Amino acid sequence: MANGAPVCGPISTFSRVRILHALFESGTAESRGTCTIGELCEATGLHPNTVREHLQRLIEGGYVLQATEHRTTRGRPRTLYRAATGAPEASSPIARDKAKAAAHRGDLLRRMLPASASPSASALGRDATYQLDALIEHLEESGFEPVVDDEQLTVDLTPCPHAAGRLEDRPMLCSVHLGLMQGVLAEAGGPLAAEAVRASGLPEDCAPLECTVQLRLTEMTAA
Repeated sequence: MANGAPVCGPISTFSRVRILHALFESGTAESRGTCTIGELCEATGLHPNTVREHLQRLIEGGYVLQATEHRTTRGRPRTLYRAATGAPEASSPIARDKAKAAAHRGDLLRRMLPASASPSASALGRDATYQLDALIEHLEESGFEPVVDDEQLTVDLTPCPHAAGRLEDRPMLCSVHLGLMQGVLAEAGGPLAAEAVRASGLPEDCAPLECTVQLRLTEMTAA
């Protein structure tokens, strides 16, 4: 996807980033790991209708899960939302289906390319290759043009299509996108995990000179 194309992914607007940040924070804090519409409105300062619209798009993309509260007392059950992280209690069937479809398309592409030009699956293995298929499609959906180095386990995202935003917003955006990439890799299933996003640039123009995602192999590769 060219950087000039419309960005329609999970971090296409900073309002969406703030919603996802609140959901990720609720999952790491000492809380139930879910948020209501009201709690998301309080955390983001957004109107309830705006929050609902963004949540619906994020649910359709496989990045957020929706569930009805189980109540043991009287009262109308609330709708609860959580980030799809790939954990057993936070796994999205939509995200899993997207990962399978990405792997299928990756296999088709690898069959079409000559052996010398086809991305090698031998070093990392089939599961890791399928994870990279899912990650690349996620990144392209988010407006990036990823370049994967499967030896250094890095993904170059330069130039960042989101760099034009405010410099003070960048830490939250990078943190949220790291969480999303971790979720995509977890949903795809395999030994790769996203470890960090390294962005550097000039404060005066807010354009990072370099933006790189560092991946790592988890202990499951020893099995």
